[in-house]
Amino acid sequence: MKKSGLANRLAKQAGVSTGEAADQIDRVVNQIISNLKKGQPAQLPGLGEFKPGSKWNFKFERKASGRRGKR
Repeated sequence: MKKSGLANRLAKQAGVSTGEAADQIDRVVNQIISNLKKGQPAQLPGLGEFKPGSKWNFKFERKASGRRGKR
């Protein structure tokens, strides 16, 4: 999904403008990058976390869920 599609979906669900939703996405992405640059993990509640690695590498660990089967 592209940023514009994600911003449209977030805007509809949150009841805000697409521009405001895009700004929120930018803030989240910038916070993730900032944490990784500092050597800190970045949590995505309910999804998992980005963990810092060496030289601009990072790893995303998906949160284990009790759900199985098709979505």
